Amino acid sequence: ERSVVIELNLPKKRAHTVTVLFILTCVLVYVTLLEETPQDTTYNTKRGIVASILVFLCFGVTQAKDGPFTRPHPAYWRFWLCVSVVYELFLIFVLFQTVRDGRQFMKYIDPKLGVALPERDYGGNCLIYDPGNTTDPWHNIWDKMDGFVPAHFLGWYIKTLVIRDWWMCMIISVMFEFLEYSLEHQLPNFSECWWDHWIMDVLVCNGLGIYAGMKTLGWLSMKPYQWQGLWNIPTYKGKIKRMAFQFTPYSWVKFEWKPASNLRRWLAVLGIIFMFLLAELNTFYLKFVLWMPPEHYLVLLRLVFFVNVGGVAMREIYDFMDDPKFYRKLGQQAWLVAAITVTEFLIVVKYDPRTIMLPIPFFVTQCWFLGIVLILSWTFLPVSSVVEHSNNDKNVYIP
Repeated sequence: ERSVVIELNLPKKRAHTVTVLFILTCVLVYVTLLEETPQDTTYNTKRGIVASILVFLCFGVTQAKDGPFTRPHPAYWRFWLCVSVVYELFLIFVLFQTVRDGRQFMKYIDPKLGVALPERDYGGNCLIYDPGNTTDPWHNIWDKMDGFVPAHFLGWYIKTLVIRDWWMCMIISVMFEFLEYSLEHQLPNFSECWWDHWIMDVLVCNGLGIYAGMKTLGWLSMKPYQWQGLWNIPTYKGKIKRMAFQFTPYSWVKFEWKPASNLRRWLAVLGIIFMFLLAELNTFYLKFVLWMPPEHYLVLLRLVFFVNVGGVAMREIYDFMDDPKFYRKLGQQAWLVAAITVTEFLIVVKYDPRTIMLPIPFFVTQCWFLGIVLILSWTFLPVSSVVEHSNNDKNVYIP
């Protein structure tokens, strides 16, 4: 379901390829002829790598192919596409290092890195009200109120805008809590109190974030998409409103995943949920194997990166799944996000296989075995229904 867009005297967007090339050339001429090169090999190496990345970003922002999003400007999304390429190349480089060299390489980015860090255990005393503590019997709750609480809310608000489906968001939210239960023997960070899992995370932070996201989606689906050039608007109030709306979508597509409609869509939705959960786990495992504290700016930059590329990737996946005759190949941003997620996981496997291979408790294995059997049963038992209906020119997947 796609919205109707009305354009009124909109100016054409220009990539400013010649302007960017001229400015880039001037900077390189200045560095070559007027600036004295420092006699510091380490500094020059870092500077050269950063300059190479910036030149590539300049090329990509002006020359790369546009994606499905155009607001606030197509160049913004071309920039993040090129950042995706740079990040994937960085991950490949780290993947090909030894464990020791890879961890010590992080010191070139930040000298404070490269040192083993203890993981914080969120479990322990799980009493909501602790009568033994006369000073503050609610101290267990206040101890859990850290920066991750607003981060959970904001994260799930954004994820809801990306996925655009309440059921899929709730399934991913609940499934991740089960993953934390299952993997707390590997990462102490996953060890949380029961009320931290199901009340603070699923119901409060994640639930409120999903609710706010669905309300925003409702507003975006009902909003009229009629655009007029800024200089054609007579009032200052109208101009300010138009500038604010520049940061809203140009048009709107309502995602209708319909996982039970046919086998292809069912497998696609399962794949999306799997990759979402894998990317979530990578957040915790990467900082564990690369020795990065949770509050480090690289951890935050990775989250900002996924916020910007996730929406484009999900739109490309939906278009590829919804209209395969028109979209004959997976979009470039979706391809890169999938490659990045897999490469991150491979780094985790290589850098700390001992942790990954720690035996899973038997009762956890039983629960996952039962869940996999149910999913496989739901997937393959109705195939005969699909074949039967396809013979009648109907592509219906009936469980």
